[in-house]
Formats: sequence, structure tokens, C-alpha cells
Amino acid sequence: MNSEAAEVEAEEVTGARPRPQAEKAPHGVRPEQRPEPGPEPRKGTRPEVGPDRPPFRRRTLAAMALLIALVLGGAAFLFATARLNDTPAARNRALTDTAATTEVIEDVSTALTQVFSYTPAGTESTRQAARSLLAGKAARQYGELFGQVEKRAAEQKLTLTTHVVRAGVTRLTGHSAHLLVFLDQVAERRGKPPATAAAQLSVTAELRGGRWQIVDIASR
Repeated sequence: MNSEAAEVEAEEVTGARPRPQAEKAPHGVRPEQRPEPGPEPRKGTRPEVGPDRPPFRRRTLAAMALLIALVLGGAAFLFATARLNDTPAARNRALTDTAATTEVIEDVSTALTQVFSYTPAGTESTRQAARSLLAGKAARQYGELFGQVEKRAAEQKLTLTTHVVRAGVTRLTGHSAHLLVFLDQVAERRGKPPATAAAQLSVTAELRGGRWQIVDIASR
């Protein structure tokens, strides 16, 4: 009779089940050295994520990358703005200062109308106006040529009337301005019909004594 049959027979005779045999420990490990099983996790609780915590780490890296991108983008915008504000275009008041632009156009238009308009008997008043309205190179050139104008006006009984059709400031700083001016000139000689001519000038003016004076005139 084998051991299992003997145990069944003993149980039937005595009415008691034999004590279970102790679980054999692995070879080379004492029973007291076996690790005790840990507590089972409770239902409804999430197991702790390991120390790396991959999902949280990915979100953190994404947030940091976004923050760095915003900082670098803001720095680039400020740098570009600083460069834009420092360009010659930004220093051109003709693009931003309407009052100063209007003032220089009015002064230059008035000066051109007076110095390029005369009558046979009124050339002296034109010369005097040129002395206060012109300066620098423009004044020297005008003085050299106006002697011939006076002589021709007297001989031909010539009257010249100049109108500024349009004027625009291409560049304006604190004390200097460059303009493009379109003129219509009407020449009248005694006994002949009036003749009209158009002119286009490039004018440089400087602010002197609170008034814009023309310092250079070039025909275009």
C-alpha cells in the first residue's frame, strides 16, 4: 500500500485528516530566508508608476520646449523691432511727421514761386526775395544766372509766372529735407500768345532760423 492510500485509510479510521506536509524550500535556501509575500493591492487603486514616469516626463519636456520657443520668439521679435527702429527709413520724418512735412513743402513752394516769377519792371524784387529764400549752392547759381534773366526780361518785355503743381518730401530729418517738385511756368511776351512749360526739380532745403531755405536745385 502506498502512502496516499494509507493516509485515506487512517482518516477513515480516526476521523482526522493528516497534517499537511511542510512545503519544501528550494535547494540551498532555509525556510526562514524565503521572502514573505507583500500585501495585495486594493481594488480600485492604480499601481504607482515607476520612478521614470514616462507620461509625466513627456508632458514636462513638451511644456519646456514650448516655453523656450516662446522666449526665443519674443527675443527675435524685439531684436527685429530694434533693427527696424534703427534703419534710415525709421529716421525719415517724412513718413511720420505730417506737420513738419507740410511746413517744408509750404516754405519750398513759396520760395520757388517767388524766385522763378518776375516781370520786366520787377526783377529787382525777385532778386531780393532770392537772397532770403536761397542759400548755399542754389544762391550762387541763381546769382550767376539772374543777370541774364534781367537783361532778357527787359529786352523782350518778358513776364514769367511759376506755379507749384505738386511737391513731395522724399526725405526729412531735423534740419534737412529733399523734395521732388513739379512746376508749371507761363511765359508771356508782348505781342505773342502765352507759352506754358512744365518743369521737374529735385530740391534740397535746410532749416535755418526757423525757416526752410533752398540750398540746391537740380533739373530732372
